Amino acid sequence: MNMKLIKNLFCVLSLFMFVSFYTFSSNEFTTTRSYTNIVQKGYSNILTYFNKDTSSKEVQAKPKALAMVPMKSVFSQKTEELELYPGGSCVGVKIQTKGVLVVGFSDIETNEGKAESPSRKAGIELGDVVLKINNEEIQNSKDLIRKLNNLTTSNVTVTIDRNNQIVDKTINSIKATTDEKYKIGLWVRDSTAGVGTLTFYDAKTQKFGALGHPITDNDTNTILSIRDGSLVNTSIISVRKGQKGTPGELKGVFVEEENSLGSIVNNTVCGIFGTANKTLGTRSSAPLKVGFRDEIKEGKAKIITTIDESGPQMYDIEIVKLLSQDKPGPKSMIIKVTDPKLLEKTGGIVQGMSGSPIIQNNKIVGAVTHVLINKPDVGYGIYIEWMLKDAGIIQ
Repeated sequence: MNMKLIKNLFCVLSLFMFVSFYTFSSNEFTTTRSYTNIVQKGYSNILTYFNKDTSSKEVQAKPKALAMVPMKSVFSQKTEELELYPGGSCVGVKIQTKGVLVVGFSDIETNEGKAESPSRKAGIELGDVVLKINNEEIQNSKDLIRKLNNLTTSNVTVTIDRNNQIVDKTINSIKATTDEKYKIGLWVRDSTAGVGTLTFYDAKTQKFGALGHPITDNDTNTILSIRDGSLVNTSIISVRKGQKGTPGELKGVFVEEENSLGSIVNNTVCGIFGTANKTLGTRSSAPLKVGFRDEIKEGKAKIITTIDESGPQMYDIEIVKLLSQDKPGPKSMIIKVTDPKLLEKTGGIVQGMSGSPIIQNNKIVGAVTHVLINKPDVGYGIYIEWMLKDAGIIQ
């Protein structure tokens, strides 16, 4: 009886150990140091990193059993057939914001002298988006002025969007001596435009992605909410070479603005996204597969970018470090330009190159997003899967 009991216990224990080992082994993991503090601590940390021996064991540790059975990410399992046309062409970006963005305050001239901005007194803050005046939607800054000029009472109810929270504020407007019109003492912005680089075009859905980082307001650093936006053709007219302490820049002019390349519908932390009106021009005549996070390696890679009228060209870079990210963001990897031609022409990464696709092993793995001001040949890139999620191409 005792022997039978012992045998049964042994069988149960053996089964438990097998299940436990299988559960543990099915979770692939990699221990890497987080370098997100580079953003706060600046250029000195980057130099410290480059001077370290990156062959240290702490860079990656993986059980031998797992190395024998490589695991694919959920993304790559579901999207093995996904192919995208790589971008690299320079595009013009024009957007109109939802409502108007508060970028400053102004005092009001009255018969008693200057009065403090009524909006500031009412608790309006920089970065707030004014959506409505007295429950009427605001289309743009001219519409805001027109509605204020039609006021018949001093009290104004203003509906604002503050960090995705809708708030109503009551402002006691003041009649100015300059024109006898009611004023609320605000500086606002309703549009912006610039030059960037197309990252990808998906022929199946006609969706595109560009920039790899959000369009933000220069004064408030607020991510702009888009009401209307469009991509337009752009011609590069000059390049300002990047130098230590002074970022370089691509200078371009919009061409045939009336013929939009596509509509921009989303401006997120990972870039701008929308639907193309036509097949977007790319350097490649054939689409490329996508390389997800578990496929990217530190080492040689290429970027496709446009720096003159010859159009998109490939240039050599190095992926210096893959950074650990638990949520989408534009700083996924540290990259370094190594191509002599690109270094001679631009000094490295310059403004306007944001969105240039990163290619490794003939797959699109990311996009250029930032440059280090004190080291223009070094910057950041974003993992392509973050952009594909925000584009709605993968879930």
